[in-house]
Amino acid sequence: MGLFRRGPRRDGDEAPRDPEFTYFSQREAALFRSRVREAFAELGLEVTVYADSVRDSDGRAFGLGNLAAVCHNDRRGSRVWPTLIRRHVGLVLRTMDGPSALDTLRPEQIRAQLYPRVVSGEGIDPGTFGYARSVAPGLYEILALDLPESVMMLTDEALEPLGDVGELRDRALANLRGLPVEAHETVRDADGMSFEVILGDSFYTASRVLDLDAVVRRVTGRPLGEHGALVAMPFRHQLAFHSIRDTTIVPALGAMASFAASGYEDTPGAISPYVFWWRGGRLTQLSDHDEDGGELRIVVGEDFHELLERLIAQGPGHGGQEPR
Repeated sequence: MGLFRRGPRRDGDEAPRDPEFTYFSQREAALFRSRVREAFAELGLEVTVYADSVRDSDGRAFGLGNLAAVCHNDRRGSRVWPTLIRRHVGLVLRTMDGPSALDTLRPEQIRAQLYPRVVSGEGIDPGTFGYARSVAPGLYEILALDLPESVMMLTDEALEPLGDVGELRDRALANLRGLPVEAHETVRDADGMSFEVILGDSFYTASRVLDLDAVVRRVTGRPLGEHGALVAMPFRHQLAFHSIRDTTIVPALGAMASFAASGYEDTPGAISPYVFWWRGGRLTQLSDHDEDGGELRIVVGEDFHELLERLIAQGPGHGGQEPR
């Protein structure tokens, strides 16, 4: 999985765009939706197709956002869409029609496959995820059950028979810490700007922000200092960070803001297009879009502004002494 994605050759920007999935032209969107309907029909299920979902005769709704993004980002183009869609639809139906893993797995098996996930609040219903913990504006931590073919986000009702939520979260974090770092790359430019990115196929890569201290030490061999780090979680398969030690934070902040915004667009499992300041486990948002939702801007509060002033006053290359 690369850091920067180059899409397949498809209809140009001059072609009329689909209102729901703007990365598709109207022709491509119509082709995508027709392939979705065909995939359901092949499995014996007739569905009504809407702009962003399909619904069967029993009223079950199936969202199309992630699947559309998967098709859009596949570099092989629309020729592979039928295969991708059939695979996805088959998985969805097997998951929905089969017995629940919560009923078939032993409690200890469930705990061994439990992980925390940081997700966008857009997909969280407060009525069913009342236990979800806010980690930043618009972002929440939930518990998920990792299964061979899918990831099950656990609701209040699902967690109730499993025990205390706090203890379950502790076990999930321990499981997260046991995961390998699949890949690590350094993004840098000729002027000395740099930040680190861990990436991988795991659905919990971005969620490792919940264990950032250990992840940074593991990747760089150095602990985080007292000032913390800049972090970005554009989508579930990437976590970017820059340890704050000196004035290199200034170019890193701008570069990471662009990186997060770019990585967030049109990706399955999108989390946030913004950069955050991680300090002692707390996240403070540092980038935003203007009121019209267009231009990206850096927005810092008093605490971060004071930190910048101190770093500028101490000069470059004076990150201070850190424990080992």
